[in-house]
Amino acid sequence: MTDILIDPALVRAAGELVARAERVVVVTHMSPDGDAMGSSLAMRRYLEQKGKQVDVIVPNRFPAFLSWMPGADRDLVYDTAQNEADRLLDEADLIVCTDFNAPKRIGLLGEKILSLPCKKMVIDHHLFPEPFADAVISFPQTASASELVFRLLCRLEQGTGWKPDRDLATCIYTGMMTDTGNFSFNSNNAEMYMIVAELVAAGVDKDAVYNEIFNAWTADRMRLMGYCLCHKMQIFPEHHAALIALSRPELYRFNFQHGDAEGLVNLPLQIKDIYYSCFMRADKVYPAELHLAGGSKTKIKISMRSQGDRPVNTFCADVFSGGGHKNASGGEFYGPLTHAVELFMQNYPRYFS
Repeated sequence: MTDILIDPALVRAAGELVARAERVVVVTHMSPDGDAMGSSLAMRRYLEQKGKQVDVIVPNRFPAFLSWMPGADRDLVYDTAQNEADRLLDEADLIVCTDFNAPKRIGLLGEKILSLPCKKMVIDHHLFPEPFADAVISFPQTASASELVFRLLCRLEQGTGWKPDRDLATCIYTGMMTDTGNFSFNSNNAEMYMIVAELVAAGVDKDAVYNEIFNAWTADRMRLMGYCLCHKMQIFPEHHAALIALSRPELYRFNFQHGDAEGLVNLPLQIKDIYYSCFMRADKVYPAELHLAGGSKTKIKISMRSQGDRPVNTFCADVFSGGGHKNASGGEFYGPLTHAVELFMQNYPRYFS
């Protein structure tokens, strides 16, 4: 496989951190998605194969449709097991951070990590990583953190004949698939499919992974999708944009479960001449986020998608203190849903055309 040019000095630094570590904790961002789970679980699998004692800590609960992933049942949730997680962090001599570029993206868990003297390594594909780690493997051109993890592991094991086993390969593939919308955006790179070929050769059943992710919804989730399209979708044809915003009572009406909103932001993009889509949903403020909420009890999760050479990351960064990739970004707003919608309405004409 041809490889991106990860700085050899960074590869050596990462290898030295791994070689010296005995107890490792892998962490990933709040509201873990497929890429967060894929990159963190793949790192645990690899490090355990290297003889390390490894734990994965997630800031809060991950969606049920990812619970089938190899090793997901062993993850520790910081929101509900903080004392146990803090003990593991205190004992760690290396912390590996996957799929996030700033400590604020993991809430109170970030404050804990910053207070620790142990070595830290970041493997991430978002822009502008903050310099809080001893080694930062950052490559924003990569479509997913899971792909970057795989590329790094190949470099670390160069010349050894190393190949991923089926569980590790499945984690990597799941992250790559979900962070590109089943290879429908940020995926026009031939090398990506060379990696997919290697993962399938390692035993990944890509059809089964697709089925677990995209064909495992409840009837309530399907009804929620219909409600969004029929009653909540606003179209702004002059700017080729769409907005869906859901309050907590609306979510409760459909027995909302964590993960049920996955993919709803993509639906308006199936409409001809709609190139920008924004999805907002009200959520509670979790304990790990209290220091960010400014007293608000409501958090608005914002997801945005776009098509072609039309960025949404600038809008998310400027308006909602977020960011991400050109065609797939997000942000958060602490306060009423109506205020978040007002911000969108006031600003979108300047960004979308």
